[in-house]
Amino acid sequence: MSGVWVFKNGVVRLVENPGTDSVQGSSRRKVLVHTPSNEVITSYSVLERKLASLGWERYYDDPDLLQFHKRSTVHLISLPRDFSKFKSMHMYDIVVKNKNSFEVRDMNVT
Repeated sequence: MSGVWVFKNGVVRLVENPGTDSVQGSSRRKVLVHTPSNEVITSYSVLERKLASLGWERYYDDPDLLQFHKRSTVHLISLPRDFSKFKSMHMYDIVVKNKNSFEVRDMNVT
């Protein structure tokens, strides 16, 4: 992960790859890809199926989050309930905890 920390209105946030948001009239966004199938994760139902196949179990303790735990590890994946709030930091968390199954890619959007 690379970027620049920006302080604005009393809040610090990481801006990933500043200056590369638009490339010749198109913008770029991050997508999570299931590498064995080369499938872009487009919803939580798709993600949940992929994680379940890797041994992750869903937790239902917090109504504001989707959480997954793998019994053989201490890892916990916590995601916002609304998929539109699924950001690159959540994607990288999944990648780190499933090294050979997911990757984050740039996708051009026109």
